[in-house]
Amino acid sequence: MIEFIKYINLRKYLRKHKMNFYNRVGKKAIGSRLRGLSEIITSDAARLYEIYGVDIQPRWWPVFYILTESDENSITAIANEIGQTHASVSQIIREMVKNGFVTERKNKNDQRKNFVSLTEKGRNAAMKLEKQHEDVSSAIDRMFGESQYDLWKAIEEWEYLLEQKSLLRRVEEEKKKRESSNVQIVDYKPEYRKAFKDLNEEWITQHFKMEESDHKALDHPEEYILDNGGYICIALYDGEPVGACALIKMTDKKFELAKMAVSPKAQGKSIGTLLGQACIDKAKELGADTVFLESNTKLKPAISLYRKLGFEKITGPPSPYERANIQMELKLQWLV
Repeated sequence: MIEFIKYINLRKYLRKHKMNFYNRVGKKAIGSRLRGLSEIITSDAARLYEIYGVDIQPRWWPVFYILTESDENSITAIANEIGQTHASVSQIIREMVKNGFVTERKNKNDQRKNFVSLTEKGRNAAMKLEKQHEDVSSAIDRMFGESQYDLWKAIEEWEYLLEQKSLLRRVEEEKKKRESSNVQIVDYKPEYRKAFKDLNEEWITQHFKMEESDHKALDHPEEYILDNGGYICIALYDGEPVGACALIKMTDKKFELAKMAVSPKAQGKSIGTLLGQACIDKAKELGADTVFLESNTKLKPAISLYRKLGFEKITGPPSPYERANIQMELKLQWLV
């Protein structure tokens, strides 16, 4: 009895200090906090099995419960039912076989598929657990009645939300949003001439080879692009040029989106989107009704970006670039 009181007091002490920590660090510790809650429940579950005279491990329970509902089941079917991997369920089955709770056999028609069922020891344990399940359900219902929030519904909602979009992806999006807020899109100046050339040469030579039209635009951006009514913008991240994009005037109403490049060290910050949108806004300002571009279908992220900006595939005149195998166009009058 004294040892049990010491155990309870220790848990109260640890819980108090743990809550202080989690309240201080906030939501960033959600994984650790949920793991801690799981450890508390799992620890109590292990003691519960002792109380009801059943020698099983808490992590076996989903597999064990599925086997109580049928005479026999395959490992694959069990894994699908409880949402665990085949390898994880196989490991649990091996442990349960070793402890005499289940028996395993090969499928006569498919030797790759194993079927498992409860042994007499397993069926006896299942009978003992019926009362435990009844008592656990009642205890949880009482806790729900004492709490302000329904944890079960909250878990269901979070599982649904994470199925729609993982926590990893959500955090990556926040990272991109935060970093893109540190990006400045500025008009081209002579001081950015080298950066404009270097960024594009780096990108082009990574995938293709430099062509005559590239040299014209990159060696003489003022004469080839700006003096002919075009536009160039530069992306700065923490003051450093990390991206570039240009509008080349084709007619009074039509411009080509060209020479978009982002440094590999700055990718993942939505810089391509910011550059593309800046050029589209500039094209509107210059009175254009169409923005045209040429690319290559092997550049899947770039094509995805252009579609996101509203460009659609077209068939236009022959391209001066060997590397171009797709042409796209954005009709500005469609944008409201």
